[in-house]
Amino acid sequence: MAAVESDFGAFTEKFVLSPPSTDSTQQLPLNGLTFAIKDIFDLEGYVTGNGNPDWARTHLPAVSTAPAVLAVLNAGATSVGKTVMDEMAYSLFGENTHYGTPVNPCAPDRIPGGSSSGSAVAVAAKLVDFSLGTDTGGSVRAPAAFCGIYGFRPSHVIVPTRGVIPMAQSFDTVGWFARDPVILNQVGRVLQQLPNVETVQPSHIIVPDDCFQLLSIPSDRVTQVLLKSIEKLFGGQSIRHTNLGDYVKDKVPSLKHFMGEGNDQLEYNIPSLVAISRAMRLLQRYEFKINHEEWISSVKPHFGPFISERVQESLMATSENIDIFHTVRNELRAALNDLLEEFGVLAIPTVPGPPLKLQTENVTLENFRARAASLLSIAGVSGFCQVNIPLGMYDNLPVAVSLLAKHGADGFLLNLVENLDGSLKEQIEIAQRMSF
Repeated sequence: MAAVESDFGAFTEKFVLSPPSTDSTQQLPLNGLTFAIKDIFDLEGYVTGNGNPDWARTHLPAVSTAPAVLAVLNAGATSVGKTVMDEMAYSLFGENTHYGTPVNPCAPDRIPGGSSSGSAVAVAAKLVDFSLGTDTGGSVRAPAAFCGIYGFRPSHVIVPTRGVIPMAQSFDTVGWFARDPVILNQVGRVLQQLPNVETVQPSHIIVPDDCFQLLSIPSDRVTQVLLKSIEKLFGGQSIRHTNLGDYVKDKVPSLKHFMGEGNDQLEYNIPSLVAISRAMRLLQRYEFKINHEEWISSVKPHFGPFISERVQESLMATSENIDIFHTVRNELRAALNDLLEEFGVLAIPTVPGPPLKLQTENVTLENFRARAASLLSIAGVSGFCQVNIPLGMYDNLPVAVSLLAKHGADGFLLNLVENLDGSLKEQIEIAQRMSF
């Protein structure tokens, strides 16, 4: 038990993978930093567990190491182990029936978020300097928000996903966590092979007031910290308020095929964003089925109850409406490109509220997931990059906000977050003193 407590239950396996020795005297960008690896990345000689013991039991050790892992090793970082994840990467909550639930250092009685749960916890608990995760539907952004750290989902297909067990390739990305925006930026530049360039001032910050109304805490506690920081650095003229739901409904006409079903009429939802998440879920389920149906039918693995429901839903998926999804994706990308232009940024809540209590009943989990998905699917469907930014604590629970930039603007967004850091810390301190 003491061993679990000492590492917050974050790791499935501990080891040391050192960077390759080099004769070069040049300082490597990640020299001296430690990191953890989600148990979905291949490491030569290790079985990739995918969060499920039946998966681990029925797969051989990997014959090569995922390029994303090699990139950070070659940049000087040292890995200290593999981390716990949700089974098959199929949950936002971080509770694993088989390996236990990593303890959220910010709120031990709350979920850590998933599916990259252990990777987020390892960073939040200061066990490592950064960690690697994956994000398909929110699996880096949600745990980063719940654990009070930075989490970056890159533009789709920018960071290689070879050597990573696929969940749904149309949305899968390699993401990463850090407590410090400087390290977040350094890791991103290594993974994306980005040059160090001057920070570009954002042309405008879009603030969709309807999205912030989804929050279960006072929205001012989030928006005021962010907007005052932006005003201090760039001036108030850069801030533009809008209604994103109406904009998307107008600019993405193909969404009509996914509108008006189920719970999107409830007061806390934005129908057009619910429709985007519904369209995404359709293709995500179908791709999951294509990837894993054969293994599931032959092995008949044991899944935890919540994961089992999700897997069964996926196994019933069909290819119906997938062509329409691709039209939705193209229309959404074009609409958001028009909204943001070259150096605009969209600010949204990462998730609709603080982390739920551990062992919350499935109905409440599903309700929260649906609301979160309407926010998380914006980047998921568009393929844009998104960063979760921690904003301190409210009512003893972590608060966060996200910034999105257009596809390929990852370096710009990473620099912006680093540049905002000092001003954000000042505003967070003020907000916590005032106890919004």
